[in-house]
Amino acid sequence: MKSFLAFLLAMGIIVALGDAYCFTKHYKPGKAYKGCMLNGKLYPLGHIERTEDCYRCDCSRTEMRCCSIFLTPIQYDKENCKVTLNKKSCTYDVVQKNDPSKECSPVARVG
Repeated sequence: MKSFLAFLLAMGIIVALGDAYCFTKHYKPGKAYKGCMLNGKLYPLGHIERTEDCYRCDCSRTEMRCCSIFLTPIQYDKENCKVTLNKKSCTYDVVQKNDPSKECSPVARVG
């Protein structure tokens, strides 16, 4: 029974930390008749699997709903490390400030 409760607790924590960052952008009627604008780029109406900025979106004539597809680093050595978004892989790289070719660890992430 204790093992089952521990499993349920662990799954609850994973689900809570697994939520993606999401946002909604509302449009005035008739404003988004060709598609949705996000960071200066026009995306077509419908589902967008991946934007240039690593979001998964749904675009309608009234709103654009997007959620991140990357995990955001929250715990790392902020004094000696820096974070950069790798748009090719849609991941944040956490690297040493004085030598960006070396990764920092440990890193805790949420998404």
